[in-house]
Amino acid sequence: MFRYRDEGLAQRIIEKLKALNLDLRLMHVCGTHQDTMVKFGLNSMLQEAGIEVRAGPGCPVCVTTAKEIEEAILLARKGKVVATFGDMFRVPGEHQSLADVKAEGFDIRMVYSITDCIAIAEKTDKDVVFFSIGFETTAPTPASVILHNPPANFSILSAHRLIPPAMEALIQMGEMKIDGFINPGHVSTIIGERAYEFISTRYKVPQVIAGFEPLDVLIAAYLLAMQIRTGEAKVENEYARVVKPEGNEKAKRIMEAVFEPFDVSWRGFPVIPGSGLRLREEFANYDARKRYEDALSELSSDYREPEGCRCGEILRGLVYPEDCPLFGTMCTPQHPIGPCMVSIEGSCNILFRYGKHRIGV
Repeated sequence: MFRYRDEGLAQRIIEKLKALNLDLRLMHVCGTHQDTMVKFGLNSMLQEAGIEVRAGPGCPVCVTTAKEIEEAILLARKGKVVATFGDMFRVPGEHQSLADVKAEGFDIRMVYSITDCIAIAEKTDKDVVFFSIGFETTAPTPASVILHNPPANFSILSAHRLIPPAMEALIQMGEMKIDGFINPGHVSTIIGERAYEFISTRYKVPQVIAGFEPLDVLIAAYLLAMQIRTGEAKVENEYARVVKPEGNEKAKRIMEAVFEPFDVSWRGFPVIPGSGLRLREEFANYDARKRYEDALSELSSDYREPEGCRCGEILRGLVYPEDCPLFGTMCTPQHPIGPCMVSIEGSCNILFRYGKHRIGV
């Protein structure tokens, strides 16, 4: 039986890469890939073979902006019940996190799914807002809930985002050369292979969709190296045991029926065209931003990052977590300053958990 943690096979892949005499910089856009890279020491192995792998904006909690967090905080202060996932609970806005505001006595709840939030709405007369975050992987679930006529006192504060437009933005910004992308397995399960093809066609950048075991990542790196060596630029699917070329058609239909793309900022990025998801006009009564537009108009349009925090640069792949002066000193998982230290998918949190020695830089 094929083993995705076979050390002997991993070493053979590395030896084949070394024989190619490479000098490449790849990027992944997935927090789980970063976890695999650091946990199993793949960065140092690949660097010995002439391949540097940078982490991009693959953590949905991390790319959620301070303004969006401030929106959720303000709605809680206005008497709404605000519910969200655990990672989002502790991410700082400009000055406070949702957890801080809950400690002041406001009704903010941690839930495991949007169905928990629906259950809350069914048992109260208060307005209930679900702070809904994530990439294409998680967007179909709230879309399905909206299609099934949730309670009238329920609404969504959407912070959903789309991965391919962010990948294009990284290329267009030109802050560093990216020789190839290791594409996210979870997102690709929903959107399939074809959603990425425009990147390879338009920018001649190779891409490989990868699973999450160590050999998945190493094989993806090898496939990218071979594309580059032969002058190709296409989307390959290393994770074919899960990802189909067309993706999950039903999930895409549900998502597209409820949400529409729009231009939105990401933490560390300018506005990225067509990279956000908002509720379509026919579902405006479930859109918290439209329902509470007057209340939210109190917020500023400009929020600064915490002083010294380099999370924005980390999300663009420009620096490593240990390049941040706050890493592991003032900023830890117990006392996070930036979102990259809060989420288990954040590069800073991952490096802190597994130890700096594993990153090999």
